[in-house]
Amino acid sequence: MLEKIFKLKENGTKVSTELIAGLTTFMAISYIIFINPTILSQTGMDYNAVYMATILASIVGTLFIGLFANVPYVMSAGLGLNSLFTYTICMSMGFTWQQALAMVFICGVVSGIITLTSLRKKLIAAIPPFFQDAITVGIGLFIAYTGFRNTGLIQFTVNGVTDGIASGSSTIPSLVTFNTPAVILSIIGLIITSILLLRKVKGAYLIGILLTTLIGIPLGVTSLPDFSNYTILPSLEPTFLKLDFAGLFTAEAGIVVVIMTIFTLCISDLFDSVGTFIGTGKKSGIFKIDEDGNMSPKLEKALFADSISTSVGALLGTSNVTSYVESSAGIQAGGRTGLTSVFAALCFALSLLVYPLVACVPMAAIAPILILIGVSMIEAVGNIEWKDLAIALPAFFTIVLMPFSYSITTGIQIGFLFYIISNVALGKAKNVSPIIYLFSILFIIDFVYKAIG
Repeated sequence: MLEKIFKLKENGTKVSTELIAGLTTFMAISYIIFINPTILSQTGMDYNAVYMATILASIVGTLFIGLFANVPYVMSAGLGLNSLFTYTICMSMGFTWQQALAMVFICGVVSGIITLTSLRKKLIAAIPPFFQDAITVGIGLFIAYTGFRNTGLIQFTVNGVTDGIASGSSTIPSLVTFNTPAVILSIIGLIITSILLLRKVKGAYLIGILLTTLIGIPLGVTSLPDFSNYTILPSLEPTFLKLDFAGLFTAEAGIVVVIMTIFTLCISDLFDSVGTFIGTGKKSGIFKIDEDGNMSPKLEKALFADSISTSVGALLGTSNVTSYVESSAGIQAGGRTGLTSVFAALCFALSLLVYPLVACVPMAAIAPILILIGVSMIEAVGNIEWKDLAIALPAFFTIVLMPFSYSITTGIQIGFLFYIISNVALGKAKNVSPIIYLFSILFIIDFVYKAIG
């Protein structure tokens, strides 16, 4: 049955491997269950309802991409996109969260239409091989940097004052002093998982997370499960179908602002997902793009699933649902088919019943996995022809700006622009696909709108 649905032998995997991969991916992404409602509730949304919506949207999206596209990815509320929803659209621009949900729904519909009209397919086909490698490396550094931040191994000194958040013009990053339990636990987890990988132990990432979590108990980092305020299945009613389309298009901000805000959401969602799929799927062979730019039917289906999941999430009551780069944890653990996603979705479902147990896993146990994933993805840097400046410039900016700006989309945007600049300067403007020019114009419009907005 499972063999027929997921073609396990054809993809060089088996049920036990997919199970470990699904558990590993869920553990790596489980933090979003608690972080997303914390962020979105600042708009006035009900915390428990958003918690429920986050898990349900994750289950639906992950099952959809697993069964429809047969790829090992997990879908959930995007971390950067939920911040855009809360701090920019609601708090800064003054839209209600109901109006913001309507924008997210429209964004999903627009992305779905773009996918069905093959515009996404043409975009991916237009991205040259060296650029795909640069995206892979950039995402690897992005994931590793996320891990270093989440472990607390990096601190930032702003104008002489040490803080955990980088801001200000005089920000200096540095390694922390190893004198706090969480930092010590992170280092222990990093060493344990590295040894397991070096010894080629099956399920190294999952074992590393579990062992680090257990070691964190005597260190006081891992909290014991608290069932005192435990509520099974919180009500979804406060956010379910609460989208305000009428209020959105009669808002004081005006229709132009509404359209540009939806456009910004679409751009961020589109390139986050495209970047994630290319960056994590190319090296593993999950998504194969031939020399003529033809992409795997799996990728087309995955992009469509990504779009539909965003609209479903808005109906339930959460911000844009997208594919997670942490899916690479399961891919590194050997996940190659949608069965990995199915197992991850089952973990999300179980978390509704036992979320105090899920909450016990500290970030110090998850972050080392993200750092080590970066190690595996940096390999693609050797495929880039660095002696050719026309290649080196866009590749460099794509790679470094993903972690520096903390945005996959920004890295791709600036990389596109320098790809055009390089070719135009060398009289090779015709070598650049029209689709790259089109999206670069859209990027510039977005940059200008943000600058004057």
